[in-house]
Amino acid sequence: MAGFFPVFFKDYWSSDTNPTISTFHLGTANALASIAIGAIAPLLGAIADKAGARKKFLLFFVLLGVVMTGSLYFISQGNWSLAAGIYIFAIIGFSGGNIFYDSLIVDVSPEEKFDFVSALGYSLGYLGGGLLFALNVVMVIFPQAFGLNNHNEAIRIAFLLVAVWWAVFSIPIFIFVKEHKAPNKLGTINVVFSGFRQFYLTFREIRKLKVVFLFLLGYWLYIDGVDTIILMAVDYGMSIGLSSTSLIFALLITQFVGFPAALAFGKIGEKLGAKTGIIIGIGVYGAVTIWGYFMQREVEFYCLAVIIGLVQGGVQSLSRSFYAKIVPKNKAAEFFGFYNMLGKFAAVMGPILIGWVSLLTGNPRYAILSLLLLFIPGAIILSCVNEKAGKQKASELESVYDAR
Repeated sequence: MAGFFPVFFKDYWSSDTNPTISTFHLGTANALASIAIGAIAPLLGAIADKAGARKKFLLFFVLLGVVMTGSLYFISQGNWSLAAGIYIFAIIGFSGGNIFYDSLIVDVSPEEKFDFVSALGYSLGYLGGGLLFALNVVMVIFPQAFGLNNHNEAIRIAFLLVAVWWAVFSIPIFIFVKEHKAPNKLGTINVVFSGFRQFYLTFREIRKLKVVFLFLLGYWLYIDGVDTIILMAVDYGMSIGLSSTSLIFALLITQFVGFPAALAFGKIGEKLGAKTGIIIGIGVYGAVTIWGYFMQREVEFYCLAVIIGLVQGGVQSLSRSFYAKIVPKNKAAEFFGFYNMLGKFAAVMGPILIGWVSLLTGNPRYAILSLLLLFIPGAIILSCVNEKAGKQKASELESVYDAR
């Protein structure tokens, strides 16, 4: 999503398209995928909780993502519309799976270890993704050493390798992770109707839960900035004239820096609190955004990649663990459905903001600077969230849900 697809989309599938137009197309594709998964996330979470079927839903979305990602190999040059369509479904697979993957944190860790376990998950994700990414980068730079004709063929093969890697390393969670089953398992039709009803009830309750509501509002803003930088950084670098090879190397640096940095943020969360750690990360992102506006040289992009690697996984992991502490554990998938819904609807604003500002001004530097409109309000709102009150209310709601 962050490395090869934006490069290939601009240079191969959109080779005859103006760079600002291709940026708009990529931003729109990300936004449409986010709208789709955001619209169904809370309802899926409610149904999965009622059915005790989070792993089954996870399996469906993993398979969707794997098949769609592998399909990118077969798309011909210049066919940007089909590439964008397949990409949308691949992102739906990835994002939809994360709803249920994130919610399983309450099944694999005690609450006092949420910050560390969440950080460990992200750090290993950065390491695993980084290893495959490193192999793919070497393939692209030295295609002949792998028996390939050129770097375009190497990137197409990379999509197949990602699909296989994704499938293989998903197997352990389905074999070894045990989810808490629903106490009263319902039939299929009843599960769907019960899911709709529970979705409505939870939506009504979230509006009354000040702590959860405030957190989700702040998260909606700042995670949009984070996700937009992940999805659009390479496109932005190419738009201001940096080479695609240098940009991919920078992303590789981010992956490997993110491995130890995410673990370090887990310790920051345990020592200083998750909220403090998140605000530190948002502050760094704000500084990176301003620096990105003035950036001229490739070496600066490398420096920014290191800095982003230091905080990216930390903001993501601590946000997940903080939220897990302030929601009822016996409705984790449902509440994480709302969490992912806002995360995905947030990812609508950022890419569209980047795309439209770039299109209207003809200057991608103004587009990157516009992300401050997301980071600053997000940090302010997060600072108003009372974690202690949120935990207490979550505990009370667990008892209410058990009684139902």
